Formats: sequence, C-alpha cells, structure tokens
Amino acid sequence: MRIYLNEQPIEVPADISLFDLRQQRRPDADLLIINGHPAKQDQPLQEDDRVVLIQRGQQPRPDELDALLRARHTPGVHDKIKQSCVGIAGVGGLGSAIAVALTRIGIGKLVIVDYDLVEPSNLNRQQYFIDQIGLPKVTALQENLQRINPGVEIEAHQVKVTPDNICELFGQVDVLAEAFDAAEEKAMLTGNFLSKIADKPLVAGSGMAGYEPSNSIQTERLSDRLILCGDGTTAAEPGRGLMAPRVGIAAHHQANAILRLLLGEKPE
Repeated sequence: MRIYLNEQPIEVPADISLFDLRQQRRPDADLLIINGHPAKQDQPLQEDDRVVLIQRGQQPRPDELDALLRARHTPGVHDKIKQSCVGIAGVGGLGSAIAVALTRIGIGKLVIVDYDLVEPSNLNRQQYFIDQIGLPKVTALQENLQRINPGVEIEAHQVKVTPDNICELFGQVDVLAEAFDAAEEKAMLTGNFLSKIADKPLVAGSGMAGYEPSNSIQTERLSDRLILCGDGTTAAEPGRGLMAPRVGIAAHHQANAILRLLLGEKPE
C-alpha cells in the first residue's frame, strides 16, 4: 500500500496503523498529522494517506522543511498553489498582510511592487519591524517573507505602478492583488490590468478603515475577473484611521479569494 510520509511516497503493509508507522519510522515523533489534521489516537492507515511525523522543538532538515510547512494544509492544495504566481500591487497594510498569508501557505512565486519606504506610521498595521524603518518596503518585506518560508520565490520591484509598466510587471501572474491606498490608483490599476492582460483575475480591496463590525467586510464578485473585498464604504479620512484588525480582515479576505481562484473555486 502506498502512503505519503512527510510528503515522500513509501510502501507500507496494508494493515499498518499510524502508531505502528511512527514506531518504525520516527519513534521520537510527538506530533502526528494525518491528512492535514493532528491525530491523538491510533488509527488504521489507508491508501494515499498523507502522514507527517514531527518531533517538537527539533529543527527540521532542509529536505524536510517544505513538507513540514504544509503539514496542516488541506490535502491536494499545495501541489496546485506551488505552481502559481501572484502579483501584489502595493505592499502596505493590505499588500504586506496578503503576502505573508500567501507565503505561509507556500505559494510558488510572488511579484511584489511598491515604490515607498517603511516609516513609523506604517507599523500600526503593516507587516514590518521597527528596525526596518527607512528601508524600501519591497526589500523589507522580501526579507520577512524569506524568513517565513524560504521556498517561495520573491520578485521585488521598487517602482511606481503606471499604465505603461503594468504589463511588464504583472503580465506573468495568475492573479493580481490590488492593495493601493488612493482611489485613483485603484481605478488606474483595475482598468489597465483588466483591459491589457487577458483572462487573469484581479482581487481588489475597498473599505476597511476604522473599527466598524468585522462582519461588514465581505467578498463580492463584481464580474468574471474582478473580485472586491471590504465593506465598500469606510474609507480612511480625518476621524477614521486605518488599524491592524480591519485591515487584516480585508487582506485575508483577499488572500483567501486568491487561494480559491487558484484552486478553481469561485470566491463570492
């Protein structure tokens, strides 16, 4: 019988159990995961089961790292997203959180684009650190993402996105995340991307300022290729700032919509 142990196919007897496998292969393992879920009790194994055996506190070998990082994934997800490329236009509050989420699930490649530098007022909601103040955002974010998952390829561009360079920057991506602050930049990117790059979807964000109810942030399909995440109304303005909780909710709506698109689902 064939199963997958730490993502490597192996042949085992048809009557083997999970605890038997641990005893034979890694008796020091104290965290057992089967088909994406931790197992506390012994159970018989079945054809094509995916088992991960981990010893808590032990640094994995380089050849094990990729398998262990995806141990809690839903089975079948990783192989699809590992082949995918996602673009992120703007890596502030939305874009940096989207990038972290996609890096943690093991996306194959990210193209991150932003012209700005990290500054102190970013740190209440963006995925940077105090010692990164003054660095280009794309440089700082690339450093952080590679610490999270070195298996993700990062292509970073410190440039301003314009109608003239959209195709050069994002022509290769499978999905583009719009993560700009200004309404005019959002409109520019959306209009140019959808008209110039055929058949690729765009996931945009709009309305996540303040501390209004979390559940007012929604994911909505506006057309076959345009998905909008946010509440659509709460813009940043005097008296209503941008803060980590709602910005993070909207960003993770975008990240999940991107994941669903890559898996052939319809986010709405």
